[in-house]
Amino acid sequence: MSKKVLIVGGVAGGASAAARLRRLDESAEIIMFERDEYISFANCGLPYYIGEMIKEREKLLVQTPESMKSRFNIDVRINSEVIGIDTFKKVATVRSKVKGIYEESYDYIVLSPGARAIKPTIQGINSARIFTLRNIPDTDQIKAYVDKKGINSAVVIGGGFVGVEMAENLKDRGLEVTLVEAAPHLMAPFDTDMVLSVEKEISDNGVGIILNDGVKAFKDLDKNVEITLNSGTKINADLVILAIGVIPDTVFLKDSGILLGAKGHIVVNEKMETNATNVFAVGDAIEVVDFVNKQNSAVPLAGPANKQGRIAADNIAGLNKSYKGTQGTSIIKVFGLTAASTGNNERTLNRLNIPHKVITIHPASHASYYPGSFAMTLKLIFNEAGKILGAQGVGYAGVDKRIDVIATVIRLGGTVTDLTELELCYAPPFSSAKDPVNMAGYVAENVLAGRVDVITAEELLAYDKGNKLLLDVRTEDEFNNGHLEGAVNIPVDSLRDRVGELDKSKEILEYCQIGLRGYVASRILTQKGFKVKNIDGGYKCASMLNFKPNRVDNSDNTKRQIIDPDTQVVKGEVGKGVNDYDKSLDACGLCCPGPLIQVKASIDQLNEGQILKVTASDPGFYEDIKAWCSKTNNELVDITRNKGMIQALIKKGNKFKVLNNSFQSDIMLKDKKTMVVFSGDLDKALASFIIANGAVAMGKKVTMFFTFWGLNILRKPEKVPVKKDLIGSALGFIMPRGSKKLKLSTMNMMGMGGEMIRRVMKNKNISSLEDLIKLAMDSGVEVVACSMTMDLMGLKQEELIDGIKIGGVGYYLGEAEESNVNLFI
Repeated sequence: MSKKVLIVGGVAGGASAAARLRRLDESAEIIMFERDEYISFANCGLPYYIGEMIKEREKLLVQTPESMKSRFNIDVRINSEVIGIDTFKKVATVRSKVKGIYEESYDYIVLSPGARAIKPTIQGINSARIFTLRNIPDTDQIKAYVDKKGINSAVVIGGGFVGVEMAENLKDRGLEVTLVEAAPHLMAPFDTDMVLSVEKEISDNGVGIILNDGVKAFKDLDKNVEITLNSGTKINADLVILAIGVIPDTVFLKDSGILLGAKGHIVVNEKMETNATNVFAVGDAIEVVDFVNKQNSAVPLAGPANKQGRIAADNIAGLNKSYKGTQGTSIIKVFGLTAASTGNNERTLNRLNIPHKVITIHPASHASYYPGSFAMTLKLIFNEAGKILGAQGVGYAGVDKRIDVIATVIRLGGTVTDLTELELCYAPPFSSAKDPVNMAGYVAENVLAGRVDVITAEELLAYDKGNKLLLDVRTEDEFNNGHLEGAVNIPVDSLRDRVGELDKSKEILEYCQIGLRGYVASRILTQKGFKVKNIDGGYKCASMLNFKPNRVDNSDNTKRQIIDPDTQVVKGEVGKGVNDYDKSLDACGLCCPGPLIQVKASIDQLNEGQILKVTASDPGFYEDIKAWCSKTNNELVDITRNKGMIQALIKKGNKFKVLNNSFQSDIMLKDKKTMVVFSGDLDKALASFIIANGAVAMGKKVTMFFTFWGLNILRKPEKVPVKKDLIGSALGFIMPRGSKKLKLSTMNMMGMGGEMIRRVMKNKNISSLEDLIKLAMDSGVEVVACSMTMDLMGLKQEELIDGIKIGGVGYYLGEAEESNVNLFI
């Protein structure tokens, strides 16, 4: 005897159940009820049709009543709403536009009523300018309204998936958009440290974000809607999208005897069966078991709904299949950025008091030397046994496949060690020999093995700083471009030699840019007896915690911009001819400070007024290049960002650029650096030229004034035949002849100290003093020998190395007058 099966609702769960059941049982009578005209559509694509990324409306329609009938022989009854079920009589009550109210019997019934948008009882919420998005009719209404002339602004209430997607698509339509979220942050599946990148991407693309502030009331005005927030803030908009979440559409089951959860979701077992005989339920309306924490939950996602529909059909057909839970794997496009997650986040685990550990890495999407590589951020959450509990990823490329791989390992009950053992496909355009998934496993293994003790950036904020030392192990240039307050800088490559500068009685909290060098530093210090914590994710994670989004949409970053070279303020759109440039630089795949170093080297090869075009993929470059141009008096003509790729046009400026002050008089920019080098000690000579080379690299004019014993640094190493008096000859014999004869100020050990420091510098591939002197002079550092002291000590210009300028105290004072830094060494 054939079965009669009713399907209540279509789309993902209901349509999947109907099609699967037909494939399994050709003789079954299958009737599908849908309250409106559309039984199966791409509801995840609705925002993109409104934004006109999807051009043809027909592409949203997956199946029609006619196609379901012709291919699957399913009796599809549209405009037919099931308004009640009698589980004892096994009949459903239907309200049809054609037949009116009638009853339909069943042997089995699959409930897939879905969920509806939350619309709270707020004053003014029934305005015709306020919309929700759930189905095709909603989509048609919103798109028709946006298409009208005079619709220029929108406010989106709610920062979940639908809210963020709608904000992006309305922005792409040219509207001024503000996104309002009552919670502290957008996108609940992501932890704060990860979602900040999403919020920054939204803000950088000109969408205003207001956080931690819900809606109090709406008020219709003549031409728009006034939205009043709980804080008292008022916003006006031509259009409002309400996207604050969904609730299960299960009111019609109230008197059916079918068990509902606390929030109205249908309670089912692993077979997708309800408590009523032969009644199954699937999709957004059901309560599911969280695959990771095993608690009941509700996860309205299309993927799980499809699987649940299939499993319900299998069990009706007698195949005895089970649904093992939902892990919430999800992904979203946010302008150029991708954000994805799977499993539990830290917020959920903390709420359930489930112990866990966290690591964060910032790998490249593929081999950094191959064009188009982008940095991503991966966060892995796991327990003491190494079992993976969740993962999150944010980046411009490669995030989806990494989270998919980790989601698979979670589904199979895998551990962080399993991640290290995965053999994933590799070629430079696609990945690295050590895939980011492998890297996450390696770092997690190190944490579990006790090889490194980590502290997250959020934990650092609340950490007791007493008797602690904050150590930055990045390069000096990176440190100078931004660092955590109170940090001491010792580059990791110098750490072994400078370990004596650290106090073993203090706990060291150290960090690098993204975590890798921090791990190396941690291993060095730990094995030397220090107590060390490595800041997880490095400066990149810690600095992101300071990000605050713009509250209003007051820019249009879809247009190209002119940046004022002095104030770095956007001046307007770029005129014609901005694509003309004299030299191009591809800095993609390089992490900070790599792009800036490449920019400096390229700019040095240009003439004043010539333009350098730079392309970079490091997200920090967008802000770094603004600061660099401002400090070096180069003009940032244009900067754009497209899907994570940053392009800047930089016009080489004059480092002695004249500024116009408020009194309309021209004054020379006082940005020179001067130093008096009095000492002739090797270590102090090294310090002098290191500082000089660093300053000139930043585009500064540097003058070094050598006097008394410092003159010995500039002497030629060979004896020069010059005529001197007796005292001059004696002094020339006693004083060291040239830089290679200098001694250390302390620990000289009869000259052995100097030899030792030179040997260490050579082994560490550090430039010698002689190389530093040549580099400085080649770079334009002005080296001046004090004429008065030369006379006093009996030195002649012929005895000094080539290129030295002779000057007196007047010359030095003139240079010092134009300087904002003056050092005495």
